[in-house]
Amino acid sequence: MTTLTLIGKPGCHLCDVAEQIVETVVADLPVRVADRVDIEQASIAEDAELYAQWWEKIPVVLIDGVLHAHWRVSADRLRAALLAADKEGASS
Repeated sequence: MTTLTLIGKPGCHLCDVAEQIVETVVADLPVRVADRVDIEQASIAEDAELYAQWWEKIPVVLIDGVLHAHWRVSADRLRAALLAADKEGASS
């Protein structure tokens, strides 16, 4: 399984855009890959630790806990990263 975490906050326009990109990219992945992507959302408004770490960089995308992107999310770059993570997971 690959865990994609989207960190943002309510009312954040860039966070809404990032969420749409994430959903579109995952929906367009081959089914065998998309079924192994677990999307989690977290809000800096509800978690003081996340706020302290990420408040100036939202939206933030983590893949398996590692920073993938902040501020703006590239669909092409995200797709490539998720496909690479799937290949790494398949070879383990």
